[in-house]
Amino acid sequence: MARYVLNDEERNEVAAIADGYLARYPVWEPLEQADTIRAEAQRLPVGVRQFLVASRGAEDALIRVANLPVDDNLVPTPGSWQIAQKEGAAVREELVLLLIASVLGDPFAWTHQQGGRLVHDVCPAKGQENSLTSASSEQQLTLHTEDVFHACRGDYVALMCLRNPDAVGTTVSTLDAVDFAEPLRRVLQEDRFRFFPDDSHHVVPTHTSENPSALEERPYEVASVLFGPADSPYLRIDADFTDSLPDDAEARRSLDAAAGLLAQAADRVVLNPGEAVFIDNYLTVHGRDTFTPRYDGTDRWLKRTSVARDLRRAYVHTKSRSRLLA
Repeated sequence: MARYVLNDEERNEVAAIADGYLARYPVWEPLEQADTIRAEAQRLPVGVRQFLVASRGAEDALIRVANLPVDDNLVPTPGSWQIAQKEGAAVREELVLLLIASVLGDPFAWTHQQGGRLVHDVCPAKGQENSLTSASSEQQLTLHTEDVFHACRGDYVALMCLRNPDAVGTTVSTLDAVDFAEPLRRVLQEDRFRFFPDDSHHVVPTHTSENPSALEERPYEVASVLFGPADSPYLRIDADFTDSLPDDAEARRSLDAAAGLLAQAADRVVLNPGEAVFIDNYLTVHGRDTFTPRYDGTDRWLKRTSVARDLRRAYVHTKSRSRLLA
């Protein structure tokens, strides 16, 4: 893991940049302001900018930045992302995440995920304890590629911690920590797998243990689990939302074997307030530990966005010059 810790002078400089920006743009519209925010990111301390650019070039699987500014009087953790959206909670922290993320690439959003917001709130919600979304708590989130179903999924998943009193871990497993032996690797490199939208995208019908066939009714892409350079491939997998092509038992066994090997190699990243991690979505799968929510305003709270190294591929794929993907 590549890691950079801002010193206090750098931290104060980032805070001043964020405060100055919000003073000039008091109406917070991050999706519309994304290009302006990216230009503003060039004012960040040179040390953190050089670190991020070097880590991007090295394709570090995990990039961690610590001692980012978080409000000392942070509002209580919202009860859901909908409440956070309505109340405009922790806007400065959203901006700080976007400033840092914009050095690595272009933040973007999904039309059907958290209302098309550029920055998501990751916090537990009542009634969602056992869902397969970031609003869950008592359900283990299986290791997965973020937005596995889409060719234009992000290159990075960016998470910034605002509050984590129970030290809830983000589980991660990197591709270079696993040895996919032949013939497993051969099968995983073939277009024998279907990739479905996960439940956070509010697709219907809902996939549950009581309604497993619902997954078959969703749109999907057919592709390989391993792709790119044969000697140094990239990874695409989500055990809950990936399946083999129908009647391909070998591919199904290979998928299960790959998910098992990744799970065995898993590690934990515990973020503290003011820490951000950028997970390379082509080299690393991630999930989350279970925890017991209190719903008293002190629960774990992260800000999240997706980042593309080159947004033009999305423009070409969607035939739309927009940061909002469908």
